[in-house]
Amino acid sequence: MVLLPASVMSSRYLAPTANRVITYSVKRAKEKASPNHLPGWILNHSQFPRAMASISGREGCLLTLDNLNPNVKVMEYAVRGPLVIRAAAIEKELEQGAKKPFNEVIKANIGDCHAMGQTPITFIRQVLALVSYPELMDDPKFPDDVKERAKLLLAGCRGGSAGSYTDSPGIEIIRRHVAEYIEKRDGYPSDWQDIILCAGASDGIKAVLKLLICEICGLKPAIMVPIPQYPLYSATIAEFDMQQVGYYLDESKGWGLTIEELKRAINDTQGKCKPRALVVINPGNPTGQVLTKQNIQEIIKFANEEGLILLADEVYQHNVYDKNSEFHSFKKVLMEMGPPYSQTELASFMSCSKGYMGECGLRGGYAEVINLQSDVKAMYLKSISAMLCPTVLGQMTMDCVVKPPEPGQPSYDLFIKEKNAVLKSLAERAEMVAKTFNSICGMSCNAVQGAMYAFPQIYLPPKAIEIAKQQKLAPDAYYAFQLLENSGICIVPGSGFGQKEGTYHFRTTILPQPEKLKVMLEKFKIFHQEFLKKHQ
Repeated sequence: MVLLPASVMSSRYLAPTANRVITYSVKRAKEKASPNHLPGWILNHSQFPRAMASISGREGCLLTLDNLNPNVKVMEYAVRGPLVIRAAAIEKELEQGAKKPFNEVIKANIGDCHAMGQTPITFIRQVLALVSYPELMDDPKFPDDVKERAKLLLAGCRGGSAGSYTDSPGIEIIRRHVAEYIEKRDGYPSDWQDIILCAGASDGIKAVLKLLICEICGLKPAIMVPIPQYPLYSATIAEFDMQQVGYYLDESKGWGLTIEELKRAINDTQGKCKPRALVVINPGNPTGQVLTKQNIQEIIKFANEEGLILLADEVYQHNVYDKNSEFHSFKKVLMEMGPPYSQTELASFMSCSKGYMGECGLRGGYAEVINLQSDVKAMYLKSISAMLCPTVLGQMTMDCVVKPPEPGQPSYDLFIKEKNAVLKSLAERAEMVAKTFNSICGMSCNAVQGAMYAFPQIYLPPKAIEIAKQQKLAPDAYYAFQLLENSGICIVPGSGFGQKEGTYHFRTTILPQPEKLKVMLEKFKIFHQEFLKKHQ
């Protein structure tokens, strides 16, 4: 509904939500005519709030659930949903001396590395210290290569300060370093002008999805996403009033992706919506699988044949633990395949929140967007300019990731030691988690080949499913709440990611430090056995 001043139009405007006439008064401003000072209208502030309140039905409340953006009401983000809110409340209760069957909440719901005890990488933090407080440049505790990097980054900032705005796509020298990183990784050229720095991969993904909000031949635009999927996609698709088209990963084949399933999913959209893009998460979240090169080739062929833009979520590219698995970027495989596949429109995403870095809160990431039409790219750049620029410290963190210390530099030995230690420990924890869950009666878990999560399937007795129904909860959400209340472990139910009907799962991170992870898994084992006994 649009409210217009009654004095402008003789006709009155009907408020659809209230089905009654809403008007408010304005008065003409007395202004001197000048080219830069146009006459306007001034609201009668005593009447306008009352007019808006009459729509909401509550005096003084202008925004209600009745007039809220309906897309916001529909969207959900399970990773930070009701379970996490309850977990925070329990933490407060423990602080106030409440007696529980546990003395702490273990938050295994989100991939927040440092919150779970991971130590920051020294090189990254030293560079950030110097760019934040350049007066430390003369401090002998900082190696020369750290100082050189900090000076280089500050030289790319206006006024030589990390507190200044940057160009909307990011600092040029960092974009160039990202392009060099991609070239080194893939063996194919990367144009720095195709690199867009962003506040974490999430912002980069949303910026590309926003370009696709357009009906095609009267059909709502749709995005194909894996099921299970990372809730960022379902939430953003709902927020943007687009259609989600899920394609199921095959749990019986290690969460593999089959072309037959992609074809089934797209065939089901005929006459309902218009798929415009295909999202692939590799390594997988929440499922932890790593795609083979052959599988990626098949996916690229499918996208090309169906006229789909590829969105490659590759934020876990450093997190590959399975000795028989290897990360292959979509960009590299696409280029190897040659025309017409190498001409496919592709956006790939990377983040400093995952990998060995785990710098979630600094919000650094990049998107490489290739093969866009030049006029479309101009619109893309215009769109991101409305947000001014990504966080500068996040950009600089990304620079440290794509251009780490090299052999022979003062920081190299410590850097490589810290990096390898993190990845080695994660690999050990990935194996520990899968092995433990597979040893528990009523649970099964595929190997965690990569990323930071396990997504076990759990057997839930009919009694538990009935109780969940009575409480208006998904069965796996009921299980997760019981787990939290009885053991202090916070996970995310599989229903928040999507799963085949009749199956129940949960996602847990592998991030708790080894000793705490052992404690968590033992608690899990005890809880699950008691849960099954209680619900026989």
